[in-house]
Amino acid sequence: MYFSMLKRMLLETDKRLLWKLAWNMGFKGMLSVEKHKRRVRHGQVFPPFLYVSVINSCNLRCQGCWVDVAEKMEAMAPETFHRMVHEAQEMGNVFFGIVGGEPFMHPKLFELLEPHPDCYFQIFTNGHFITDERAKKLRDLGNITPLISVEGSEIVSDQRRGRDGVLSKTMQGIQNCLKNKVFTGVCTSVCQTNLDLVNEKWIDRLIDMGVMYTWFHVYRPMGPDASHELCLTPEQQLQVRKFVVEMRAKKPIVIIDAYFDGEGQALCPAATGMTHHINPWGDIEPCPIVQFAKESIKHEADDRHLRDKFFDSAFLRDFRDLARETTRGCIVLERPDMLKALVEKHGAKDSTVRQSAIAELDAMQVRTSQYNPAAEIPEKNWLYRLAKKYWFNDFGAYRGMDHTKESAPAVLAKRN
Repeated sequence: MYFSMLKRMLLETDKRLLWKLAWNMGFKGMLSVEKHKRRVRHGQVFPPFLYVSVINSCNLRCQGCWVDVAEKMEAMAPETFHRMVHEAQEMGNVFFGIVGGEPFMHPKLFELLEPHPDCYFQIFTNGHFITDERAKKLRDLGNITPLISVEGSEIVSDQRRGRDGVLSKTMQGIQNCLKNKVFTGVCTSVCQTNLDLVNEKWIDRLIDMGVMYTWFHVYRPMGPDASHELCLTPEQQLQVRKFVVEMRAKKPIVIIDAYFDGEGQALCPAATGMTHHINPWGDIEPCPIVQFAKESIKHEADDRHLRDKFFDSAFLRDFRDLARETTRGCIVLERPDMLKALVEKHGAKDSTVRQSAIAELDAMQVRTSQYNPAAEIPEKNWLYRLAKKYWFNDFGAYRGMDHTKESAPAVLAKRN
């Protein structure tokens, strides 16, 4: 399996892009995590991976979307983005997840990314705007990987994404990337209507196409029109986890996740300080679905160094503490009431245009998340397990904490 994966990468991807991936994302990314670990030991948190929404607009209207995609376009200015990247680099950061909205709708997307060849960017996209010309540009730059969302069959995709003809346009974007030997990924937000994509035939098809990595992340019901009926049951979430672990041990494709360590224990990347999110207006949020903020990256709002905004933020610090103390899973899903109390305590602003985020928390149903202590599944692939042991775990964040009394399963049991 390892030989097959290496062969695929060498033959199906531009070797210069592989070097950029290995150096920028691999080696320098590991150094960034090591710096994060040292900071954590001194009680300081500056996330080694930042997710940045560069635009709110999108051409689709997905079920359960929490982004204000229909509001007036807000596109992050290049000077704001460049300052943020430079100050993050001073802290050792090199990896940035570029999200939206639809990032390729940003009128100056390549102007944002091109000046930073020593970083690595992962663009979360529906693929509709990746023309052959843009795919060539991605290859020229070399330090960008598109992660393209596929949400099911033609019928399911149209239903999930709120438009007609979605899948064919997405597949064309994928083909444009692969034709130009761009290191390309495909992701799926797994829910009730597309659970059938969690199967070995789909993995084999991705491999045959030339896709190098995939991600099955579980649907989270957020936003003004949260579609709770799409949520997976705890048994279905366990099914997805088992599938991922099994496929990692047998298929020559990288399968990523962000919610488990090598021993199969759940974690929240925001609670551990690994990631936080910056929205198109420059607000610093705990994560994309927690749309409340006290700090901004914009110079006119706050001219402190980005380091100080993270180090000194009582709101972000208390969010991490509360999330860690409450569950190893997602506090938004399991205890929205406690998150609401924290927001009100700090007077954190609603960072949405719609200004209804607090009411949405109030209306949320308690759900189970990735935390399932009765069914933890360790990695079978020794390479994943080794990598997670050193560079993706909780870094001791949950040490000594007992989450059994008020976890989501316990809360649901009491309510039932």
